[in-house]
Formats: sequence, C-alpha cells, structure tokens
Amino acid sequence: MEKLWTGRFKRPLNEIADEFNASIGFDSRMFRQDISGSVVHAQMLANQGIISKEEGEKIVGGLTEILSEIEDGRLEIDGKCEDIHMFVEGELTRRIGEAGKKLHTARSRNDQVALDLRLYLRDECDEILDLLREVVKAVAGVAEQHVDTILPGYTHLQRAQPISFAQHLLAYCAMFMRDEERISDAVRRMNVSPIGSCALAGTTYATDRDFEAAKLGFREPCMNSIDGVSDRDFCLELMSAFAIAMMHLSRFCEELILWSSWEFGFVELDDSFTTGSSIMPQKKNADMAELIRGKTGRVYGHLMALFTTLKGLPLAYNKDMQEDKEGIFDSIDTLKMSLRVFAPMVETMKVKKEKMLAAAKEGFINATDLADYLTKKGMPFRAAYKLTGQIVAFCIDRRTDLESMSMADYKSFSELFEEDLYQEISLENCVNKRISKGGTGRQSVLRQLETVKQCYSNANS
Repeated sequence: MEKLWTGRFKRPLNEIADEFNASIGFDSRMFRQDISGSVVHAQMLANQGIISKEEGEKIVGGLTEILSEIEDGRLEIDGKCEDIHMFVEGELTRRIGEAGKKLHTARSRNDQVALDLRLYLRDECDEILDLLREVVKAVAGVAEQHVDTILPGYTHLQRAQPISFAQHLLAYCAMFMRDEERISDAVRRMNVSPIGSCALAGTTYATDRDFEAAKLGFREPCMNSIDGVSDRDFCLELMSAFAIAMMHLSRFCEELILWSSWEFGFVELDDSFTTGSSIMPQKKNADMAELIRGKTGRVYGHLMALFTTLKGLPLAYNKDMQEDKEGIFDSIDTLKMSLRVFAPMVETMKVKKEKMLAAAKEGFINATDLADYLTKKGMPFRAAYKLTGQIVAFCIDRRTDLESMSMADYKSFSELFEEDLYQEISLENCVNKRISKGGTGRQSVLRQLETVKQCYSNANS
C-alpha cells in the first residue's frame, strides 16, 4: 500500500527503514478506537459542511463495514501498512473511492494517534478496575472467614504481636482500593479530547471540537493544541498506578510464597495454581505467585523507559513518542493477567489456622501486653518495658514462655503481678482488646470489613 505521505519524496523508503518505522505490529490493537474516532470525525465534518452529507454517510458506512469485518475475521489487517491509521484509511478509500480521501481533512496522524491511545487506555482501564474489584472481593471474602484466626504479626520479618488474619488481609484490601482510586483519578485527567489539534497548531477549517469530544465521551477538548499532541503524561500517570498495583500484588505474593513454605506452613495454595519439579517429586511450587512477583519488574521497567523517552523531547510531536505504546500495552496485559490469576489463587488457598496459632504462641509476641499490664498497675512504661525484657530473657534461659511462667516467678520480678495477668496476656485477649479504630480487635476488623462491603455495594448501586 502506498504511503499517504509520499508526494514530497522521489525515492521509496528503504526496506529496513520501513520495517523500523512501522508501528502496525503493535498499534493494530487500537483498530476499534481508530474507527470510532474516524466515524465521529466524519460526522463532524459533514455537520460543519466541510464535506457533504452524502460523503459523510459513505465514510461512516464504509468504516462501519470495515470494523464489522475485522471483528468477525473476514478482513485481516495488512501488516505491510505503516500503522493502523493508514490501513483503515487506505481500506476505506479502496472501498468508497474519493470520499475516503476526505476523511483526513482537518486532522493529523498526530492528533489521531493521541485520540486512539486515550480511547484505548480508557477502555482498558475499565476492565482493570473491574479486575481490581474482583481481587478486593476475593481477599475480603477470605478475611470474612478468618476474623477469629490468630497469627503472628511481623515487623522486620520478626514475630511482633498477635493479630487477626482478617486484619492482615484487609491491609491489602486497603492498598488495592487505593489502586482503584489512583487509576480512576488518572483516567479522569486523561479524559480530554486531542482531536482537532491537528499536527500542532490547529486548523483553518471551522471544526466543532466540542461535538467530537462529547460524542466520544470526553469531558472536553484539550485546552492547547500543542499539548494535545505532544505530551504523554497520562501514560506515565497510568503506568505509575499500574506499577504501584503490581507492587501491592508482588508484596502479597511474597507472603504467599513464604506462608506456603514448610518453614511457615500457614497456607497451602491449591494444586490448580502451583506446579511441580522436573526432578524432585515432593515439590509444590508457588509459581503463579512467583511469576506475578517477577513480572512486577517489567512494569517498573516500562515506566522508567517512557520517562527516559520523553525527558528530552522539544515540542511538539516527535517520532520518539511512538515508543509509548509497546510499554504501556505490555503493562496493561501484564497487570490484567496478574489480577486474573491472583483472585482465584487467593480464594482457593487453604488456610492452616492451627499452624498460625502455634506460631503465634512462640516468640513472646504478647510481651507488649505484659508491659501494658504493668503500666496499668502504675509502673512507668519505660520501667515496665525494661522489666518485660528481663522477663523474656528469663523465659528464654529456661525454655518457657510468658503464659507458662509461674506466678511465683513473676512476683520475683514485681509484686504488681496478680492472677489476672494470664487473662491479659492470652493471645485471643491480646488481639481483641486492641479496640482502636483500624486495629486488629474483632469489632474493629468487622467494621473494616463492613467498610469494604459498603464501598462495593455503593459502587454497584
């Protein structure tokens, strides 16, 4: 197919340069958005009298046929074309003749590709947001079953305090809900129309940019035509949100990998989300979780690559900006697949409550509650903290724990200790007396669960 820009040139593009320059191998996925934008552009041109009504109808009819035939497989996108825009316009002209050549009036590929990309990202983000909601629902569903399941909470990967397993899971719900907010917020800022910016300076035709923006679901046209074609900050913002979402998935996956090991044994991932070893028959590897953790790096990489591509570009459009698409497309594909795998992997895992509780009984994770007990009896906290550390050292020397230590031994450290101590330092009580908002106590966890449920019931209503 002849290039649409060949009038100025005496020699054809070098074959290697042509292959290097082409983007149809990756931008062809935007065919729906390209055709949708062209349909609205043709309608605007006809409405404004820039082309005739009959020409507008022929163009819209031809584009509608092309879209239908691509979708049902009757028309294959020609990989020899430079990009999806040239393929669609060339195919349209082949079908309807001279009217097809008028479609490009009052627009440039610069604003056309900026439009297609925004439309495409908006559609993809709708799907990503749905997948994130499914992840939150899956995690909250497991949390609801484990409000009373106790495990050690960790800091520095050292056992720290007893917590509810639901509380731990709900921390991730909060992260994923913020991921939704970040992506939605970025989409809102992205949702302005660049079409009509043309190459950079606008057009001499009496176009109606407001009409095109409204018909395509944008809030408004972009304020500045140079900005409309020359920036990709909306890609950076979305890719940053995608990278943060992948980071949250990766952190959760790291815990699933640890928890499913023999050393922890807190959970067992379902057979349908694990693989075996080619040489060690006993192995059950958390490969899906490891892949999500590993793929996070490629999403980070795409973000930094686009930052680097854009950092030195003068206004307005430069061909360097063609490099925006492969990275963000792959980031979208990676995040979507990770979310699709993650939700059922969490829903189907077996939680080993007894193992979690046994681990919580070790490591003196109720030591803070022992110090709090002394503080409530009138001892200054710093003194109580120091004395508790001495008692822990005493227990370690004697290979016992705080619950098993005799009252006589406790009184050898302080006369403030009474029999009510044992109730105060029981793991269940240590968890449930943390009544502060957002804490690990039962009532607090139930309120957190209700907040998550309410958020999604409002979203669905």
